[in-house]
Amino acid sequence: MKKRLLPMIFLTLVCTMMAACSQEVAIPPEKDDAPVTAPVTPTPEQPGKTAPAFPYTAPLTGLGVSARSEGRPVMVMVNNHPKARPQSGLDKADIVYELLAEGEVTRFVAIYQSQKPQVIGPVRSIRPYFIQIGAGFDAVMVHAGGSPEALETLAHSDYSNINEISNGKYFWREKFRKAPHNLYTDLTRIEQAMKDKGMRTRTELPYLPFLPANAAITTGERAENINVEFHHLYKVSYQYDPKTKRYLRFTEGEPHLDLTTNQQLSVTNLLVIAAKHRVLDSEGRRQVDVVGPGDGYLFQQGKVQPVKWKKSGGIIRAYAVGGENEELPLLPGNTWVNIVPDVPGLKNEVNYQ
Repeated sequence: MKKRLLPMIFLTLVCTMMAACSQEVAIPPEKDDAPVTAPVTPTPEQPGKTAPAFPYTAPLTGLGVSARSEGRPVMVMVNNHPKARPQSGLDKADIVYELLAEGEVTRFVAIYQSQKPQVIGPVRSIRPYFIQIGAGFDAVMVHAGGSPEALETLAHSDYSNINEISNGKYFWREKFRKAPHNLYTDLTRIEQAMKDKGMRTRTELPYLPFLPANAAITTGERAENINVEFHHLYKVSYQYDPKTKRYLRFTEGEPHLDLTTNQQLSVTNLLVIAAKHRVLDSEGRRQVDVVGPGDGYLFQQGKVQPVKWKKSGGIIRAYAVGGENEELPLLPGNTWVNIVPDVPGLKNEVNYQ
């Protein structure tokens, strides 16, 4: 009888041990042992979704992106002479500044960080106040020559820049336009130039406040049609599209298209500001104040708010009137900044309805 009981007792002990083993719980490593990673700003959730569509947020647009957007910005001087229109690549810029160069012609200062257009151009020359804008982003400045003062500034500073005059292999000229309105580049070539020249590819980007993706602008006057006069010979306008919640751009009354995509340029946040301008010489070169402070308008979702602007933290920002340091947040999307002369003033140069 005892011989029969021994195998049964042994079997019972084995089963008991196996059951106990199956209930063991693996102890997670201590938190201090976990790798430390930089904090990530999640993309604001869309209504009806339990998780963001993208795990990261582009720092200069507030839009969701699939990978960390950490690259150093590239700033390209884009020609706006009538013979240079339509341009290529402005639709993919995170931020675009438009301001007068010589005479009645404006120039675009396009900041690229989160998107990569196929083509950018026509590329044009640089001015001192363009350098001031780029310096705030720690951007690599791409240009074709410049005013004597601007070239002198670049020569005696550590600002990263790629001048086509001495770096032609990173640019090309198209045959369907005549010089100087036919010079183009792309970010693949510029990134190669940065590598060849040992330029930094990372930087600490300026912080911009953004509203949630589903935010609705409820304050401000109606502003669905906007007219901006930079010069009595040069005007632009914007029409609000409620379907896309963006402003469609028109130049001299015609839709302003992108040459590569044939799509009309559109803007999520439009900041129009008045700044001091002074003509310096017989060539019409200007000095433009991009530091401020001054007056302006912020247009978003078909509405407008009067603002005070100033350069802070490296870049031009909009503040609530009466709220000395209350920065107004942007909607997720691209931003255009139109800088007009402070004389005769905003009320004469900007109208909306």
